[in-house]
Amino acid sequence: MTPRPRRAFLDRPIARVLAAAVCLGCVAGIAYLERARLWPTPPDRTDADDPFARCFAERAAQIDRMLAEGVIEPAQAELFRSRAEAMCRAETAGASGVPAPTGQ
Repeated sequence: MTPRPRRAFLDRPIARVLAAAVCLGCVAGIAYLERARLWPTPPDRTDADDPFARCFAERAAQIDRMLAEGVIEPAQAELFRSRAEAMCRAETAGASGVPAPTGQ
């Protein structure tokens, strides 16, 4: 009686099971890392009542419109956003739950 030839590990069913497990693990890892894009959270409704958020959203929309029309450069848009944030914080300092920045 001749012994059966020994099969390589990669030709065995356990190798295929391990490969499937590794593949599922990779898919699960990618899904975990990209969970914010795959399952976005609903927008926070508390910003609708926040005077700072309303003020800054209005100013940011104006700045975005000027940037889209080519009136200002991207560097200027960032400067304008920081100034708009400071202005809105100053205007809503007593009315908003957002604390004013300190130590800048």
